[in-house]
Amino acid sequence: MNDQLKAILEVFIFLSQEPLTINKMKEVLGEVPEEELQASLAALLADFNQENHGIQIVQSGGGYLFTTKPEHDQWVRRWLQIEKKTRLSTAALETLSIIAYHQPITQAEVSAIRGVDSTYSIKNLLQKKLIKIVGRKKAPGNPLVYRTSEKFLEYFGLNSLDDLPKEEEIAKILEEEKQTIS
Repeated sequence: MNDQLKAILEVFIFLSQEPLTINKMKEVLGEVPEEELQASLAALLADFNQENHGIQIVQSGGGYLFTTKPEHDQWVRRWLQIEKKTRLSTAALETLSIIAYHQPITQAEVSAIRGVDSTYSIKNLLQKKLIKIVGRKKAPGNPLVYRTSEKFLEYFGLNSLDDLPKEEEIAKILEEEKQTIS
């Protein structure tokens, strides 16, 4: 493992304004062998996972980025004098989960699944940039088609859509919760 390469990767991640992908690292470092890059990145991640650091490197949105450790959240918020992340309403969460699991999807399809008009929730999610318009469906009226955005992945701390819980996992959690309530 190359300490110099580890330091360079730390700088890249620090300077990146969005999750830094392996491909971007390779693009800049061209001549560095992939195994050496992976070894240096693994060592860097291990360094920042130690308790003596207030920040960490996490994998999110398809790349790597620095974040503060959750246990320091209250101090960071005081420092920045900001409120906690605005919570999404139940309707917005329901709409967002339908879009996440059924994308690409139209507003009419979301409303049909929910059983209520989803116009306001979709507008709200677009404003928060958690979803995006990706085109129009070839159907009567050419309705807009929606997908989740990169910000969705970052907001929920997911690396990719593959990290979403599977239907079986959700069913198991709901069953366990049902048994706890009974």
